Amino acid sequence: MGRLTRGEIQERNRLKVLAAARQEFVERGYHAAKVDAIAERAELTRGAVYSNFAGKRALYFGVLADLAEEAPALPRPEPGRNPAEALGIFARAWLSRLPLATDEPLASSRLGIDLITEVLSDERIRTAWAQLMGLDAILLGLALERLRSPGAAAPSHMFRVAEMALTLLHGAGQMAAAAPGFSDPFNVVAACEHLAGLDLQDGWLAAPFLTTASPAGKPWNPPAAIDLVAGRPADLKQDQVVAILGLHRLTAIEEAVRARKAGLAVTCVAVAGDPGELRPLARLAVADLCNCLRRAFPPQAWPDIQVVCDESGNLASAAGVTGTGNATETAVRIEGGRLVALAEGRGACHVIASLGTKRR
Repeated sequence: MGRLTRGEIQERNRLKVLAAARQEFVERGYHAAKVDAIAERAELTRGAVYSNFAGKRALYFGVLADLAEEAPALPRPEPGRNPAEALGIFARAWLSRLPLATDEPLASSRLGIDLITEVLSDERIRTAWAQLMGLDAILLGLALERLRSPGAAAPSHMFRVAEMALTLLHGAGQMAAAAPGFSDPFNVVAACEHLAGLDLQDGWLAAPFLTTASPAGKPWNPPAAIDLVAGRPADLKQDQVVAILGLHRLTAIEEAVRARKAGLAVTCVAVAGDPGELRPLARLAVADLCNCLRRAFPPQAWPDIQVVCDESGNLASAAGVTGTGNATETAVRIEGGRLVALAEGRGACHVIASLGTKRR
């Protein structure tokens, strides 16, 4: 076997560190875990750990993200035939992952018990988490809308219903950690089912101060990327809106979804100014949501937007966006394999999604 390249060695070490960190967190818990012990388990130096991860919290988020993305494909129940059924199945899938009162304190099922504590400890992370929860609600809301029967008596949009369902389920998760056995999971499922029939006045008003679109005309050659929603290579060549959004501006993708013409594809490209902790957090939030989504909804009802985590920044660069950060908000319009328009700042997603076609 030939010698490994520097990149291959770094990737091998990264995987060794993640495996060692997972073992350390399971055996000792997040707060008692030590970076030196992780390095020893991985048979690497402390410096090698820090060359791959910003710190223990970044490692923790990375371990949780990998676990979520590696979740086994369990036998799928019959998917929901309407929003209420789907929300019930979604809730059961969500609750099935929570730790039980009989679990050992350091069982692997309790590995994520310190997640919210770490989110709350840092305003930068807390802001990103709020935006990620908003993105999750948009994905779940789209799936609910696509499952409705034509002409059904239901609110025009179901994003706010999705927000309420996720609020209830995340709250149930925190109670399962803090007060095991407090609430009956069957009652939580029943409450989620009833949410589907609520009209929460999910209207939409475009922002009063919008940026403007600038014409562009250059070839569109995006790098390959993975769609976190479908778990397969993203289709970046089709005519679409591509929104490059920092992790503090992710919910701006709702503007593109609301304003787009029927059939127009939308891709959300998540970027971060401090990727060490925030990118694995983004992967975790989307993977957790989509694992349950796939069990509850038939394929034709899955959200029709793509979500890409731009680890390298190459996708943003292909769209002409440099110096990305947590507050980045840029959208481009792709038509016929060319980038034909660009907008930056508040309202960029709305402006680009509402443009007419044939701008080449």
